[in-house]
Amino acid sequence: MLWLRALLFYEPGSSSDINGDILSLFTSRQHFQGRIIERFYDKEWQRMAEILIVEDELSINELIRKNLELAGHHCIQVFDGDDAIELLIQKNFDLIILDIMLPGADGYEVLDQAEGLPVIFLTARSELSDKLRGLSKGADDYITKPFQMLELAARVEALLRRTKKAEKYFELDHVKLDFEKRLIFVDEKPVDCTPKEYELFETLVKNRNIALSRERLLDMVWGYDFEGGTRTVDVHIQRLRSKLGLERRIVTVYKLGYRLEVPQ
Repeated sequence: MLWLRALLFYEPGSSSDINGDILSLFTSRQHFQGRIIERFYDKEWQRMAEILIVEDELSINELIRKNLELAGHHCIQVFDGDDAIELLIQKNFDLIILDIMLPGADGYEVLDQAEGLPVIFLTARSELSDKLRGLSKGADDYITKPFQMLELAARVEALLRRTKKAEKYFELDHVKLDFEKRLIFVDEKPVDCTPKEYELFETLVKNRNIALSRERLLDMVWGYDFEGGTRTVDVHIQRLRSKLGLERRIVTVYKLGYRLEVPQ
């Protein structure tokens, strides 16, 4: 199936018509594709990351963005090296996916401006000398084209796990979440929560300000093999709102699911 092949593998040199079909079919299969990509993301690492994609070929740039956003991350796209350098001056990122051969400044010049940020080179340059140069200049990983999208997603996850500092606490209004002790406090008093209520709130916290479908929450908290329905999510959300007093923070997203709204 063309759309499944597009998700798993990209070959440079494909015709623009095929690339267009890939992207349109990709959009129409978001739920299924999201389940594939999410399987590569550990439950302990589900917080959104800010990722900069620097790739001049539109079809590759879009393919990467769609996959990583399905996995819960926020992506910003640029298509030449000069724009990438300017953006790095203005904004902080958790990770950069970077081509070497770019209009304007090349990937090595962009890397010099990255100031120690995690970088994955994604490039058609496959010679050993190119790999050694990229890694010696500070890149954390080096992937050559053609590439498998699922491998890139897994490497992104692994790099984020190595470089992101784990949060110990999360506080919102009168509520405090202790990740290490797995406890929730309201007005500094511990709240009596079931294990699933805690895991559901932790998932909302790690994906704050992201709209999560009921199906996705069911997969993330109860697992892919859970046989119950999405009504389970609704019941637990109602309990959390009542116990934590976060009726205005845990909002319902019409015809989709829920979002924890946190001031930026």
